Amino acid sequence: MSGSVLIAGLGPGSEALVTPEVRDALAQATDVVGYIPYVARVAERPGLTLHASDNRVEIDRSRHALEMASEGKRVVVVSSGDPGVFAMAAAVFEAVEAGPDHWRNLDIRVLPGITAMLAAAARAGAPLGHDFCAINLSDNLKPWGLIEKRLRLAAEADFAMAFYNPRSKSRPEGFEKTLDILKDACGDDRPVIFARAVSTPEEEIKVVPLSRCTPEMADMRTMVIVGSSTTRIIPRDGAPIIYTPRSVAP
Repeated sequence: MSGSVLIAGLGPGSEALVTPEVRDALAQATDVVGYIPYVARVAERPGLTLHASDNRVEIDRSRHALEMASEGKRVVVVSSGDPGVFAMAAAVFEAVEAGPDHWRNLDIRVLPGITAMLAAAARAGAPLGHDFCAINLSDNLKPWGLIEKRLRLAAEADFAMAFYNPRSKSRPEGFEKTLDILKDACGDDRPVIFARAVSTPEEEIKVVPLSRCTPEMADMRTMVIVGSSTTRIIPRDGAPIIYTPRSVAP
């Protein structure tokens, strides 16, 4: 039997947002590998083995998946959102590059998913309607100095910004520093969207002016989207519509 590794995105939380392609891959898998809460989203069935592991063993998890595929198993590596956005696709390819040559000839494919950034933007309107950037605020795998440099340059370039992993319990000071940098660099009171647990029963969306943002408004289940200087707010009954126009005046 020919083995394979499919790296799949489970979407932001709702089963309705899992793509048909990913559902089909899971239905045909012999083994599913991933972080504990993501593997828990996969239903058990005869013929399927679930391999759940901690969040900080991405390379070990990738090697395990590649080894099983080399033995002829049909392996699905699961991530939340999209596996190519701060997730497992890059980890698997790191393992492939550093591993034995025969891993490079395995059937390895990435199956896209709806990432939290896009789900959060859709809930608010279209805040990413023009140029934007995504920044992972976790300094687990890169120095804080690089994060700060990218924040300042993104603000200077007037991008809308989407922040992943804004505020962990172990390092809450990072998001406080982020807000200080933005308030200093942006020069205006642009809207900030705090989208927590999007597409789940715990979903909560808040729109707050940058000047009134505080660190405790975000946690690791929150996607934070900061508008550009051109981002607009359309007031209406209930939640406003937030969008960034598709054009910029010369």
